[in-house]
Amino acid sequence: MKVIGLIINAKKPRALEVAGEMITWLEKREVRLVLPLANAQLVGREELGLPEEEISSQADCILVLGGDGTLLNTARSVAPRQTPLLGINLGQLGFLTEIELPDLFQGLENYLEGNFTVEERMMLEARVLREGLVVDKFFGLNDIVVTKGAFSRMILLETYVGQHYHTTYPADGVIISSPTGSTAYSLSAGGPLVSPNVEVMVVTPICPHTLSARPLVLSSQETVRVVVRSAVAEVMLTVDGQHGFKLEESDEITIQRAPFTTKLVRLHGRGFYEVLREKLRGEDGRCGKK
Repeated sequence: MKVIGLIINAKKPRALEVAGEMITWLEKREVRLVLPLANAQLVGREELGLPEEEISSQADCILVLGGDGTLLNTARSVAPRQTPLLGINLGQLGFLTEIELPDLFQGLENYLEGNFTVEERMMLEARVLREGLVVDKFFGLNDIVVTKGAFSRMILLETYVGQHYHTTYPADGVIISSPTGSTAYSLSAGGPLVSPNVEVMVVTPICPHTLSARPLVLSSQETVRVVVRSAVAEVMLTVDGQHGFKLEESDEITIQRAPFTTKLVRLHGRGFYEVLREKLRGEDGRCGKK
């Protein structure tokens, strides 16, 4: 019997209603479902509940019902166990999610029939060193960002690639993104779009106070090191825009490719460039029509 996990962002409109319909539909097809304890209670199926860490070890695949943010959060928690994720979009852009709501049950049918591939996405690992000691470690699918606080002034970030000094950014911050994250914050800050099958890191300064600062594309084999050189400003590290850590002057952040990937289930149909056209331009580029 196939075992499928279901993660629900209950804050999304219609999420619990859609989840109930999915559970009924999947159980009719003899699929065993497992849900986080809180989600199971919300849909009135407490017997399906498990601690979140057990779901990824038992499930063949995890359905993520929400938006890209829900999928990013799930990716960080399950990546060490390499459980494939299939995203169902209840959000807006839906860059990472695979199934739109009108196509929900056809998409699930395709998955159950084996009409899918699994795409591996490079992740990032960040370590924070303070006085030479690692004080915390983070994993992200989209990006690692070092940025000023809400009311602080411009900050100075000394940046190295491997053992080589690159530059010191006088800026609002710097983004180190994966190919997946190139369509997110990095893009808004002027970074390039990168195909997800190209294993690189992109270093993009945020509002740099210098005309010479430009995005930098690096091999995924490199290590980026950022040293905080601002004594009076509040500085934060954020992971995928969801998890924050307060930095201090002289803290060093090393960013490199993570030892594992995020596995995304892809149904036969839309590719990366079609998603780009739909999500970023909102038109069919071949004919210029909306």
